[in-house]
Amino acid sequence: MSAAMGELSKLGYVEVIGEVQGFTGRKAAMYRLGSGAGHIIAIDAGSTHIRLRVSTLDGRALYSRTYRLGSNQRHLSAEISRVVDQAVKEAQDKTEESWGPLRVLGVAVPTRVSDDGASSPSPTRQSDLFSDFEPPNNIPVILENNVNCAAIAESKYGSASGQADFAFLQVGVKIGMGVVLRGELVRGRNGAAGEISYLPFPWTPTSEPVPEELENYIGSEAFMHRVTDAWPVDSEAPEDAAALFALAEQGNDTAIVHVKRHAEDIGRVIAACIGIIDPGYVVLGGGIGSNPVLLPYVQEAVDRLSYPTQIVTSSLGTNATLLGIAKLAAEHAQELLMGDNAA
Repeated sequence: MSAAMGELSKLGYVEVIGEVQGFTGRKAAMYRLGSGAGHIIAIDAGSTHIRLRVSTLDGRALYSRTYRLGSNQRHLSAEISRVVDQAVKEAQDKTEESWGPLRVLGVAVPTRVSDDGASSPSPTRQSDLFSDFEPPNNIPVILENNVNCAAIAESKYGSASGQADFAFLQVGVKIGMGVVLRGELVRGRNGAAGEISYLPFPWTPTSEPVPEELENYIGSEAFMHRVTDAWPVDSEAPEDAAALFALAEQGNDTAIVHVKRHAEDIGRVIAACIGIIDPGYVVLGGGIGSNPVLLPYVQEAVDRLSYPTQIVTSSLGTNATLLGIAKLAAEHAQELLMGDNAA
């Protein structure tokens, strides 16, 4: 063991950070990853913000920054691409020698991700990320769906820790679901597992389902339009969802009615998914979904419509996606360093 650690020390992959004295024998050296192991850049390319985190391969934060987008972005866009490019360049400018080399860049994107890429009969939008973003030369780039990343983080660090089967439901500007069964993330043949915005909606004798119409209905913008349109004329309507939930917490009857109705809609979506995957456990996240005011009303709707399923609120909040893509990037970097094809 000492010889192996000595070789890793020569490469800079590990470094001594102290000593521990046991009950008997010599003191034991304490190690952690060294600067030679390098660092990763993780990016959450979200609908409202771009979040960046630079960290070591064992998760120690080195640098972070959040960028606010000029407007809500439902899909990958030129603005997202430009801000990601800006964020990466600024992170590289901040790089210190002690961080070691950049090993991997990971980006969580608001679209399905498929290895088939543009060659697929139904191409993804993942290539749109690179319209204005030029990744660093010779640095591996990994992409993953943002909600899948959040599910990975909830499984490792959050509310789904210890759950072999669960679903993570994001409700915010967009909606999406990450599915974990038997401890494994389910991606699907086309990378579309959990793309619940494509559930047929509306579905009545007089209406034709439209792609992504469920997202158009459940998303925060349409939700707040309904709230504003129905708000009593003798009082000022809340300016956003956060203000609405604050009023509901204060006991405002009108706010409670709207929150309860939206929670029932979310519960119906969950019930539809339970009928297919029966996870038994669902984590609510996203800008709206993570608000605990929703939880009892969602649970009530699910109990009424479907099989026994525990509904909980995300414990990671807005950090879930970033932590998930950072975990994937670090794992990929470790494989490159220590795998069969390592230099």
